Amino acid sequence: MKKILIVDDDTDLCSLLVNLLSKRGYETDFAHSGAKALRKFKEGNFDLVMSDYRLGDLDGGKLLQEIKTIDPHANVIIFTGYEDVKTAVNVIKLGAFDYIVKPLVPDEIIALIEKSFEKKSDANRATNGSHASLQTTFTSANKRLTSNGDFLVGVAPQTKELYRQISLVAPTDYSVMLYGESGTGKEVMARTIHRLSKRADKPFIAMDCGTLSKDLAASELFGYVKGAFTGAINDKDGHFELANGGTLFLDEVSNLSYNIQASLLRVIQERKVKRVGGTKEIDLDVRIIVASNEDLQLAYQQGNFREDLYHRFNEFSISIPPLRERKEDIALFADFFLKMTNKEIDKDVKGFDKAVMDIFMHYSWPGNLRELRNVIRKAVLLATGPTITKKMFPADAMKMDVHPAVGVENLPMDSVLPTSKNLKSVAYMAEYQTIVDALKKVNFNKTKAAELLNIDRKTLYNKLKAFELLL
Repeated sequence: MKKILIVDDDTDLCSLLVNLLSKRGYETDFAHSGAKALRKFKEGNFDLVMSDYRLGDLDGGKLLQEIKTIDPHANVIIFTGYEDVKTAVNVIKLGAFDYIVKPLVPDEIIALIEKSFEKKSDANRATNGSHASLQTTFTSANKRLTSNGDFLVGVAPQTKELYRQISLVAPTDYSVMLYGESGTGKEVMARTIHRLSKRADKPFIAMDCGTLSKDLAASELFGYVKGAFTGAINDKDGHFELANGGTLFLDEVSNLSYNIQASLLRVIQERKVKRVGGTKEIDLDVRIIVASNEDLQLAYQQGNFREDLYHRFNEFSISIPPLRERKEDIALFADFFLKMTNKEIDKDVKGFDKAVMDIFMHYSWPGNLRELRNVIRKAVLLATGPTITKKMFPADAMKMDVHPAVGVENLPMDSVLPTSKNLKSVAYMAEYQTIVDALKKVNFNKTKAAELLNIDRKTLYNKLKAFELLL
């Protein structure tokens, strides 16, 4: 018989839960404070702890940490009021199995308890107490996902923690917010979450919010009906409809206008969408993952992003570390991109010599994994032997070794600039410097950089490509 400890300072609620669970065949005990709960947990052999987040003597997070200190494999479910959902989600990061929002519904409680016991393995439990072991999960995921050529699990501690969080949230339907510099692989992480979720056989639809004008954003997100506006000659499905049943990934979500944010919030709340110009409501079942290289919490505090929409998105947030902070992954990903490029252009380059790897390890990689991949693709294309050496690199890449491995603010200012001092080269250098300065001011948000430079986004992209700065 499974034994459950109920922790709540509401005596009536404790009594109701004890009665409910006893009728279902569970052995129960209860405590009205965190201190008493810890004493009982030490003395008893409980299979599950169900605790209110707000207790008189300590909060659910502290109780969870104390329980995990006693038994790292303990199964814990948190009760919470609606206003505490964000805090409860953070508690899950500490190892809680799940949370349930008050008022409590008997069928939901029983279903969650049964689910927790199903997930619990007596032999090989994950340290987060809710999913299969990280190594097992991602060994199988690696085999499955690398067949598509876009996925690799790194070995750095920061990377392992990243994938631990992904394994935690992927099987749920939580909205996920991804933070990371340009080139860190936010879309790859979003696809990974989708492929490890119960929606894996459903559509994954990605939308770059930074590439759309304010006029186009609504029609792309929500679709439109014939005649809704000039040029709408046919009905069109929006991204929400295309992603129905699956996952919608919104990149650079901070670029959406305030009006579009309001419409987006309504769609998420009501789980229904109307096409632009239409009257029919379409039911939705879509998981949302968003990404930004801008701090959305700061954005809403400054009035640039809706706070209510931020909280809808921020059920679970993940920060993707830049490549310079996980040096242990560089050689692994370099080899991965080498094999990808060999297959792509039908070559058989075997590897890199020591001098090249030394450069890789001491470079700051401001463009992160995307920059590493581009550098290797060029090197493999130019390679004339079985090993990539410094002589095989394109001229701009060979100046990487003069740049120290420091922060993203140290872009390679001279790696692509001409050395002659004629008028054309001076203008070239001035334009390059102006673009880099603008990118730094807006934390490498390309849409905002284009606005700052008073050019359109397409023009900026073309210039970034010409300067080898398309990060």
